[in-house]
Amino acid sequence: MKRTLYKPLGFVFLGLAILGVLLPLLPGTPFLLLSAWFFARSSEKWHQRLLAHELTGPMIRNWEENRCMSRRAKTVAISSMLVAGSISVVFGVQQTWLRVTGVVLLAIGTTVVLNIRSCEDCAQK
Repeated sequence: MKRTLYKPLGFVFLGLAILGVLLPLLPGTPFLLLSAWFFARSSEKWHQRLLAHELTGPMIRNWEENRCMSRRAKTVAISSMLVAGSISVVFGVQQTWLRVTGVVLLAIGTTVVLNIRSCEDCAQK
């Protein structure tokens, strides 16, 4: 059951993570972490491929081992979210309720990222 359901879900979330790199408002990191979670439970081969990758490996290991994000990753996440989100809110939508919704979602996303422990703080303890 896990193999037939989790492995395809791993690929779906991996695809969404890749799209998140290309599309400014789609977050890639949560989808990458979900992909790693599904592969860890269904395909050791694909889980190891993600861990071995120079870009995805450190982020996934940090999350799996310490439930933390590097300060650099947090800075990039918040900066890109605020820049892309602000451009979308200011230039992409005209309706006030959509602008307010966009600002609220940006605030929620920023709050979530800020509340994740920094790996550098974990290493100092």
